[in-house]
Amino acid sequence: MADIRKLNPIRKHSQNADGHSRVSMNKLKILVTIVNRTKADFYMDFIQSFDVNMQLVFFGKGTAPQELLAAAGLADSDRAVIFSVIGEDKLRKALDGLDEKFKTIAGGKGIAYTIPMASIIGKSIFNFLSNNRSHVGRNEK
Repeated sequence: MADIRKLNPIRKHSQNADGHSRVSMNKLKILVTIVNRTKADFYMDFIQSFDVNMQLVFFGKGTAPQELLAAAGLADSDRAVIFSVIGEDKLRKALDGLDEKFKTIAGGKGIAYTIPMASIIGKSIFNFLSNNRSHVGRNEK
């Protein structure tokens, strides 16, 4: 019989036999969302609803020629690039939600993609980025 833990990499917090808590195996991704600068706060609030505990936003200007922008219906080239750390278990819902918002909100077009996080040093940092508030700041051994 297959070990169920190998089939499902997303685990809840539990305690080992020695009483120490085990860190969740939920992998983290960096969600990159590029939107109009005027919609940055809206999208940051929306993404935060998926248990995102850390986001960075950078403001920039698109480099596409004005003719191309006008043809695509994008008059403004001021952009916001939002970097969000999100758990893999919330990613599909977040991307589906962003896709819906991109299609339905006036002036809310954008691009979203993910980058895998290869490693994180320390349980406390992982718990913070995973939004595991019950384990953040706890002296874990």
